Amino acid sequence: MVQRIDLHSHVIPQNFLDAIAAEPARFQSNVEQRGGRRFIVRGSHAVPLDPAFFDADAKVEKMDRLGLDISVLSVGPPAYCYWLPPEAGLAAARLVNDGIAAMAARHPTRLQGMATLPMQDPDAAIAELERTKREHGFRMVETGTSIEGELLAAERFRPVLRTIEQLGMSLFTHPYQCVAHGGMDDYYLRNFIGYPLDTTIMVAHLIFSGALDDCPGLRIVLPHAGGFVPYQIGRFDHGFEVRPEAKRHISKHPTEYRRRFWYDSLAHLPQSVRHLVDTMGADRVVIGTDCPFDMADFDPLASLEQVPGLTDEEREWIHGRSAAALIGGPDAG
Repeated sequence: MVQRIDLHSHVIPQNFLDAIAAEPARFQSNVEQRGGRRFIVRGSHAVPLDPAFFDADAKVEKMDRLGLDISVLSVGPPAYCYWLPPEAGLAAARLVNDGIAAMAARHPTRLQGMATLPMQDPDAAIAELERTKREHGFRMVETGTSIEGELLAAERFRPVLRTIEQLGMSLFTHPYQCVAHGGMDDYYLRNFIGYPLDTTIMVAHLIFSGALDDCPGLRIVLPHAGGFVPYQIGRFDHGFEVRPEAKRHISKHPTEYRRRFWYDSLAHLPQSVRHLVDTMGADRVVIGTDCPFDMADFDPLASLEQVPGLTDEEREWIHGRSAAALIGGPDAG
């Protein structure tokens, strides 16, 4: 049976929590007890610390309840630390990466690590990327869709993207702030709309800037079912045909880049996942739970069974074959 692999599973390792509790000013965050619960706090933003964030045993217990075999651990956005000065940002990334590696080492057949990088300093990001590959054997790396408002397609991040490609690693891009402003402050819309929108903006810039042509072997995983990309990619094509701005850096239609990306299944609507599979191919769709955040899919396998007309072959690709092609494993290919 194909192993069921979750490529969107967050952690905030205990060693990093200990570090920010000891030096809150350095990391511009803190760990606080509120009403009998522990939170990681930055400014007015407080995230409750479910044990699955920092306890490898709790993570695996949750996976068992969800019917998952493997989770690739990516740090939660509260620990990206792009807002820190470069020295502190590098220290934070090293702490997080070593903490993730320690969690994975506790359950090596169930957990794999994914690197985080101090993207505010691209040279340090490359050095840390190479270290995690060398010391921890990580096969994936996570970045934000933007870095303190600067999009991933920016020229100064291009060496980082090229290094990820050269190392044969896969890139998981996850939003952490809402680049677009206006109408987002109420109803938690910065997450409901802002996160998928940030992913869509990032993808458009990666395509139209020529960044994907510069890194032809780079494999990119998108959370939240690809944002709005699978449902608006045709609009990109129409714009390419009628607007000269869209042809400035590329010579082919945006839809020809759509399979440069992998998309998790976290759409919260079966019909949307059906459209995603039909548009991008089942071999480009992976399980993504977003656990243990409250916006997670708390029963991902059952959610997939609600997708109209899902075939056995499509199910195998989504359950694990697509992910195995990114991280390696017996189901790759």
